[in-house]
Amino acid sequence: MRIGVPKEIKPQENRIGLTPDSVKILVSEGHEVLIENNGGFEAGFENDQYIKAGAKIAKSGSDIFNDADIIVKVKEPQKVEVDMIRENQIVYTYLHLAAAKELTEGLIKSKSINIAYETVTDDNGRLPLLAPMSAVAGRMSVQAGAHCLEKNQKGRGVLLGGAPGGEPANVLILGGGVVGENAAIIATGMRAKVHVVDKSEERLKQLVKMFGDKIIPEQSDKIDLNKLVAEADLVVGGVLIPGAEAPKLVTRDMLKLMKRGSVIVDVAIDQGGCVETSKPTTHGDPTYIVNDVVHYCVANMPGACARTATFALTNSVLPYALHIAELGVQKALLDDPLFREGLNICHGKVTNEHVAHDLNYDFHSPEEVLKAL
Repeated sequence: MRIGVPKEIKPQENRIGLTPDSVKILVSEGHEVLIENNGGFEAGFENDQYIKAGAKIAKSGSDIFNDADIIVKVKEPQKVEVDMIRENQIVYTYLHLAAAKELTEGLIKSKSINIAYETVTDDNGRLPLLAPMSAVAGRMSVQAGAHCLEKNQKGRGVLLGGAPGGEPANVLILGGGVVGENAAIIATGMRAKVHVVDKSEERLKQLVKMFGDKIIPEQSDKIDLNKLVAEADLVVGGVLIPGAEAPKLVTRDMLKLMKRGSVIVDVAIDQGGCVETSKPTTHGDPTYIVNDVVHYCVANMPGACARTATFALTNSVLPYALHIAELGVQKALLDDPLFREGLNICHGKVTNEHVAHDLNYDFHSPEEVLKAL
């Protein structure tokens, strides 16, 4: 199978879909890999490294889309890329369609086969292709939030860990999943006062075993969220419903309770955000202010740590890419119901229930659609 890896064109997105080591594995299995010229440069990978691994260098993104059977990316296709996607072409990347109606419409019209990293599951109900980037984003969220709290960033002028004679900052983490756990690693390491909110009592017990008294667990149905938000210096939004639009946990009215110069980092922004006042931003212009509260809502946070993030991502996505290349997409997905959860749009039909519900499309069983290929 011919596998194409275009250079990412989303603003300030520096990751790439495959490392040279990943290319070497695919080529050793008899597959052809096309890498766009300088596609991995910003992540620290040179053309020569890809050539040595057995890849061919394509002059442009259009060459990749014209020639490849499967497109392996990092971020969702941008408008110019959607226009190049062909019927029956396989697109394997993060999609986050529940919050992207225009993209969904474009992929439906293309009649392509679209597999979203973020909805592939494993035997434990976890999200193995989302987890590595959630870990990176969770750790970065506190790093970014700490920076935004500085006075020259319009923040409160608060140091997360405090100082002799000064209290540590209050960090409120919404969601105890991969994002929340990794945010807590950094926030506790910086010696902040950390509250973690989750609906699952069992998950909170797991986090307490990990962090001990360094965190304060809060079960969502037993707390006054207004009070916690009002007391927070930094709120990290890390809630997730796989494939669906994120629930709005922090409302516009709740912002009025927050302290002037406090910070919200909404890691859920790819899925629409868990804060009512959130809107996507970029690394070039990452923040804005609503009701004197600094909002950091960068939709591709791990892109700033492109090399680390690329290694973490490709280690997870490569085995599934190999299955597609070796078995063909139909057999690879029909044989593995957990991988099949990643199929979001196929031949003009929406095959993910959450996407269909949130965007008001008819839902089609992925098994039935695949069998008709």
